[in-house]
Amino acid sequence: MIKKSFIVVCAVRLLTGCGAENKPVIKSNEEPLPNIIWLVAEDQSPEWFPMYGDTTMALPNLEMLSADGVVFENAYSPAPVCAPARSSIITGMYPTSLGTHNMRTHAPWKEGKNEPSIGIASYSPVVPEGVKMFTEYLRKKGYYCANGPKEDYNFEKTAAAWDESGKERHWRKRAEGQPFFTVFNFSVCHESQIWNRGKDSLFVAPENVMIPPYFPDNDTIRHDLAVNYSNLKRLDNQLGTVLKELKEDGLYENSIIFFYGDHGGPFPRYKRALYETGTKVPMVIKFANNERGGQQDDRLISFIDLAPTVLSLASIEPPKVMQGVAQFGKFEAAKKPVYTFHSSDRFDEVYDRLRAVRGSRYKYIRSFDTTKPHALPVSYREQMPMMRNLRMLFKEGKLNPVQANWLQAPKPREELYDLAKDPFELENLAERPELQDTLQSYRNVLNDWMNETNDLGGISEKELMIGWLPNGEQPALPALELEEKEEGINLYCKKTDATIVWKQPKDSIWTIFHKPLPKNISFEAKAERIGYRDSAVLTYGSE
Repeated sequence: MIKKSFIVVCAVRLLTGCGAENKPVIKSNEEPLPNIIWLVAEDQSPEWFPMYGDTTMALPNLEMLSADGVVFENAYSPAPVCAPARSSIITGMYPTSLGTHNMRTHAPWKEGKNEPSIGIASYSPVVPEGVKMFTEYLRKKGYYCANGPKEDYNFEKTAAAWDESGKERHWRKRAEGQPFFTVFNFSVCHESQIWNRGKDSLFVAPENVMIPPYFPDNDTIRHDLAVNYSNLKRLDNQLGTVLKELKEDGLYENSIIFFYGDHGGPFPRYKRALYETGTKVPMVIKFANNERGGQQDDRLISFIDLAPTVLSLASIEPPKVMQGVAQFGKFEAAKKPVYTFHSSDRFDEVYDRLRAVRGSRYKYIRSFDTTKPHALPVSYREQMPMMRNLRMLFKEGKLNPVQANWLQAPKPREELYDLAKDPFELENLAERPELQDTLQSYRNVLNDWMNETNDLGGISEKELMIGWLPNGEQPALPALELEEKEEGINLYCKKTDATIVWKQPKDSIWTIFHKPLPKNISFEAKAERIGYRDSAVLTYGSE
């Protein structure tokens, strides 16, 4: 039996005259809304988790969640690095359609400069018409939406997206009975933790880890792999705390819980690579009442499907602008994807454009600059002992052909892999005569996708910025217009796809405007849109 979760107009807010009349309210005769929790692991591939068959490290909390949920065998990120991937997750759109395909565009913590070495300042791409952070729709429905601590959407977030976003976020801050969507992001397994925790305790002996064929077998490689397993143990402990709190609050059984990685693993040839190691992610969904618990699902599911799927589970019809489909819920798509698509562009200070399409059996990768190796000299990654070790062994000629392939230049213009026979993607079949029809088919599929989704990767980043940023600045939204009517105060913005938010002067949380405001309150309001500066704040009434 699903626990009822209705929006309750908070008595304290009513007593303080906060204008709660404008809050979305779920009527008592409507279906109760499910609570939804995301548990997000940074930089991890399925191959190291027990639910995918690895026995190296026990992860009891994830194993328990997997037993209660469905394990997805073919879940994918459109990009093999975090900020482009997260832009896709939060919008239901491909990074290449949004203009968020470069890593990274929006980086305000770098004192106004994203990558000074290439002259690219921090900026927010102006996304296509109608694109919003999907949590806006949840908040309008009445959900309490909390996220943290990581955002990193490759654009400046909108105030309408979250009730709170930060390290201290929690569903326990919502109003009594209010449904919630809460994201917990775990950075303990991030790429940087391979070198930052390199001297910490290991929970698995290096001699017990498995070495994939594209890595040499030596102490450095084994140690870094053991560090990652140890970080997964730390992840499992942290994640277990959240699951324990859900159970303490009587919410675990009836909640929908997603666990997934934000892209492939933290190592060379994993993160930033369009191979399965960079794009394939672990994903478990525990449905309410543990429906389908213990099952495996081999459907293709991409991050562009996450936003429409969550909306569908909350009985919200996904907006037509989203490129993903609802995989479950009230608006589940009858036709499921038969391909996933992937992109790779700038990584920090280094450019290299690649595109890929993955079908049920084959993977096709196209490189637009064959002069560069796959192993780009990204200075951030060069801190990793394993990366430095691979560079040294390659220079000394001590890697075998399989191990050296990723570091060699030139690289092939086209790569075709039979994933059923070659899961490590070691044998490029693009020149096989008997597979030319397959190669041509995948070429066509990729070309059609690039055209249909308006892939912006063929336009230089500086040229894109000139179009998006008049005079080098984010465009600004026009001032709001106000109209007083008998039923209350209406607010308008000439930019029709902008979101209008409002709050009372003493409030810290912006509320999404969706119906007339009462005339007897004081409030501030503004318009916002991804890629634009907010409109000037409109002030109404007085204290």
